[in-house]
Amino acid sequence: MDRRNIVTTEWLQDHLDAPDVVILDGSWYMPADNRDPRKEHFEAHIPGSLYFDIDAIADTTSDLPHMLPTPDAFSSMMRKMGIGDGQTVVVYDGTGLYSGARVWWTFKVMGVDHVYVLEGGLPKWKTEVRSIVSGPVSRPECHFTARFNHARVRDIDDMRQASKNGVQIADARSLGRFNATEPEPRPGLRNGHIPGSVCVPYATVLENGSTLKSVDEITAAFREAGIDPTKPVITTCGSGVTASILAFALDEIGARHVAVYDGSWTEWGGAEDTPVEP
Repeated sequence: MDRRNIVTTEWLQDHLDAPDVVILDGSWYMPADNRDPRKEHFEAHIPGSLYFDIDAIADTTSDLPHMLPTPDAFSSMMRKMGIGDGQTVVVYDGTGLYSGARVWWTFKVMGVDHVYVLEGGLPKWKTEVRSIVSGPVSRPECHFTARFNHARVRDIDDMRQASKNGVQIADARSLGRFNATEPEPRPGLRNGHIPGSVCVPYATVLENGSTLKSVDEITAAFREAGIDPTKPVITTCGSGVTASILAFALDEIGARHVAVYDGSWTEWGGAEDTPVEP
């Protein structure tokens, strides 16, 4: 494991049959992509991997997309999937590095220390002509206990205070969406950004959209946007997916006070009483 939160394809190849390693396909796509990640997983996945559906492993009582489930609900779902305490979790996705970061963050919030993202994801695995299989995968039930880490997540009330008090807020959306010159992909949302936030498009921390840039490049990207990684940072985006990429990148460069605004712009921009800047 060469980096803090990343494993290489070589490492995973060597550990495919390790009983204490759980491999998860966390693929998720925007509705406009017209892709079915569950179907794609069933048709072609890394041997032994389970599909982690961020829309199903979520608070399904919320009107907001893929909000974190309760610790008890998450524990129950992990047990049924065969994910247990003390196991090493490796996450990948079909883009390279996109929704896999959200799954990584979810496990971190739930108190799992040994969770990693596969470098380059499924695209790199396929490019290297490594084994791909189809069909269902199952694991025996395991005991799993979530230990919710409140320091890694923020809600709308937290964000009201953070915005007022000058806490660093990094928005992973595009500059056009941030500046209200491009429409939001979800209907019914106001345009603009949270007052006091700065724009750090998630692509600025990625190499070819599939893996993280170097520590120096990531650090420079945040500092150029006005974010000091040594101070507390809250990341946000449209629905908490690409915000997790920024959180992942910040953790990778050693930032230790990073939280994700789970509801993100879908919640803030959809509320009637939250302040918005163009």
